Amino acid sequence: MEPPREQSPEQQRHSRDSDAPRQSRRNAPGAGPRRTGAVHPGGSTPASGGAEHRRALRSRWRGATLASGWPFPGDWYCTAIDRVCDAALHGEGLEEEVGRLAAQRAESGIGLDETLRDLTVLHAVLSGGNTGSALVGGECEEVPPALLRRAALAWADVVAGRSVEREVTDALTGLTTRSYLRMRLYEVYRETGAARAGGETETGRDSYELLVTSLRLPHEDVRWSRLMGVVLAADVLREVFDRGETVSLLRESTPVVLTRNDPRIVERRRRAESAINARMRADPELRRAMDESGRAVSIRELRLPAEYSGACELLDSLS
Repeated sequence: MEPPREQSPEQQRHSRDSDAPRQSRRNAPGAGPRRTGAVHPGGSTPASGGAEHRRALRSRWRGATLASGWPFPGDWYCTAIDRVCDAALHGEGLEEEVGRLAAQRAESGIGLDETLRDLTVLHAVLSGGNTGSALVGGECEEVPPALLRRAALAWADVVAGRSVEREVTDALTGLTTRSYLRMRLYEVYRETGAARAGGETETGRDSYELLVTSLRLPHEDVRWSRLMGVVLAADVLREVFDRGETVSLLRESTPVVLTRNDPRIVERRRRAESAINARMRADPELRRAMDESGRAVSIRELRLPAEYSGACELLDSLS
């Protein structure tokens, strides 16, 4: 056997050049079976997501959702979409991000049916399953119950919050709500502002004030007694302030009265205090909850700020 002959520099360079095409073919896109950052069946994904993989997943998700019957393509995207995609690509739990997505759907006016159907499509895309005609029916059997529950609760929380904000009266006491009081204050400030501009004799903010009712029940374990005290106080306030005043419930135990500042306001305030305390002393449960002074209620007068924004800040501080 002949010993290997030493190659010249020119032969070595030629040998390297001939190996380069083979190496480039091994590294060429699509040459091998491996796909970096692909979404695998069962929802498992590699942690090397990135913007490109996020866009790919988002595109597949959007296309499948539109194919399943999403009515308004322009309304599909929201910021929570990207957070869900990132969590899926990094193999993280989806519950928190799905909750954010459902909340944004509700805030945009998208119904629960569309929200859950979109979640069904996402699960099918992540699982590598069929995203075609089977999804048109909006079937959710394959989606983990924890995701469905999180999405439904987050969506319902937003809708319930909006419903409460639109309510005009409190169901327990019959008093108007804080949202209504803010609207009424806006009207008052418009009224007094117009009076000042027209040179009328009213003194603007000084012509109205806020009467704040405070329940002085000392113990934290008397919530039921406190609620009953608020109901009694609400009845008395409606009886005493029955000349067009706005009687509202600012929070659970704080009824307030928006009233004109007339000369009889002090007498009417004291009459309301006396009547509320008398009714509470007549009730055995409420009487036990009262402090040593025997007076469970006090009403104080607050002058309204000069501007409507200041009045809103005052309500926030009282709440």
